[in-house]
Amino acid sequence: MRLGALLGPVLPNAGANFLAEQARTLAGEGFASLWSAQAIGRGFMLTDPFVALTAAATAAETVEIGTAVVQAPLYHPLDLAHRVFSLQQICGNRLILGLGVGSTAKDFAAFGRSFDDRFARFASVVAGLKEVFTTGARGDNALSPWPAVAGGPPLFLGTWKKGVVRAAHEFDGWIASSMHSPADQLVSGLETYRQAGGKRAVVSTIQAPPGTDLGEFKARLDRFADAGFDDAVVLFLPGGPTPAQVRQLVG
Repeated sequence: MRLGALLGPVLPNAGANFLAEQARTLAGEGFASLWSAQAIGRGFMLTDPFVALTAAATAAETVEIGTAVVQAPLYHPLDLAHRVFSLQQICGNRLILGLGVGSTAKDFAAFGRSFDDRFARFASVVAGLKEVFTTGARGDNALSPWPAVAGGPPLFLGTWKKGVVRAAHEFDGWIASSMHSPADQLVSGLETYRQAGGKRAVVSTIQAPPGTDLGEFKARLDRFADAGFDDAVVLFLPGGPTPAQVRQLVG
């Protein structure tokens, strides 16, 4: 199982180069992938995922980067495709685009979007995004992407419950958040995903807060590895274990 890390959170007193320095540190410790989440209007600030991953891609030139996840209903398909193509021009084929429906009404209110129709809008945005990735255009509106980025990156679905089967059938991978889900539920979801023919599976947002028992944390990572997850993505919280301490837990 590969080990990845979520970038941030950027503390109020952090320097301007915090994300780039964090990316270098994580890559230097042997983390295979760096990810960025998205949240708006929740009483704290997260760096825009495309900006954060641009910093990571230029500071750590060999690791994979990904969104875990971008809330697709907040975007117009051409806007989102343009951001993705632009990031790919910087990072090449290292990008994974993790997409989600969204679960927090405040994020949608911040963008002036309806939270209630997010599922229908998600389907529309993803269909439009795939069209742009395939043809370079959406209807009569052409982005004319550079040949090097034509086709776009792999698309992963961040989802749970019934969405796991959809991830297996319609996407290149599945991102499961461990923020609020116990390990047993995640392992059960992975079984469903594999039975449906799912390929790469990422368990994300494994929090490492202050007071983390490294033995228990290792047991949790081992559980995910034994279950068959391909990647585990850790969220380092201020005052918690260091990247070096966590990296030593996974062979």
